Amino acid sequence: MSVTFRDIVAARRRIQPYLTPTPLEAAPGLGEGIFLKLEQVNPTHSFKVRGAFNAVLSLTGEERARGIVAASSGNHAQAIALAASHFGLSAKVVMPAHTPRRKVEGTRRHGAEVVLHGDLYDYAEQHARQIEASEGRTYVSPYNDPRIIAGAGTCGLELLEQNPALERVIVPVGGGGLIAGIATAIKAIHPQAEVIGVNIAASPAMYNAFHGTAYPQAAETLAEALSGEIEGDLTIRLCKQAVDRIVRVDEDATAAAMRWLLDEQGWLIEGGGAVGVAALLSGVIPADVRPTAVVLTGSNLDAATLRRILEK
Repeated sequence: MSVTFRDIVAARRRIQPYLTPTPLEAAPGLGEGIFLKLEQVNPTHSFKVRGAFNAVLSLTGEERARGIVAASSGNHAQAIALAASHFGLSAKVVMPAHTPRRKVEGTRRHGAEVVLHGDLYDYAEQHARQIEASEGRTYVSPYNDPRIIAGAGTCGLELLEQNPALERVIVPVGGGGLIAGIATAIKAIHPQAEVIGVNIAASPAMYNAFHGTAYPQAAETLAEALSGEIEGDLTIRLCKQAVDRIVRVDEDATAAAMRWLLDEQGWLIEGGGAVGVAALLSGVIPADVRPTAVVLTGSNLDAATLRRILEK
């Protein structure tokens, strides 16, 4: 099981009638030649709709008839709910109990049944697998699925079409589906470009896999969208093939990046979407003269978290 450049091109043809390209915006406050890829302007305010629409459109008739089950910390949940609703499919989504209210309500608003289960994403994923077995539903992983990764990879195609001179791309990393797809697309077109992943320190699964470390996972983080261990080895294999390095940022740097994005760019970005900017602002990724794109992955931030960030 793998994902190729051809799979990503096919995914773009598949989802093009339903989704439009997202803007690439200059961010002069971060340095000359640095741009932000605004994935938060997608439907459901996250990049996740790319993979969700590609996955649902790729299902067989029998898989569609069984209905979908998914596990998610929020953004994949809303994307699956929207895609399933668009094509008239039943969807059930398991979310950790601490998931921000906005993400839970957004998922329900798009027509999916929400099951809140467990304190960590990993427990939600296990419960979703149990529902898959007991109800016969089709499980769609938020990252460990070639269709999801290929859909996410369409972001990489857009980046190089919007700015063919890009030499560095910085991508938030949780389970690795987005960066695996983007890196596969970028390296096929521009092999010399550097692709850097950014983990939140509280959930360092991809960093650990990349560097052979064993940093622990925390239950609480501003970047809940990036939380959880990694199921399977698909994204790890793809990342080791095409990603140049993985770095980590802490909670304070992430909060500062969220405030900076609101103050300087006018964007309200959730923690998981802001870690790439956090890496630049904190110096974890040093300043560089190369044309650079930083992917902002989502803006599903609830009021309680926003107040906590602004009070700091």
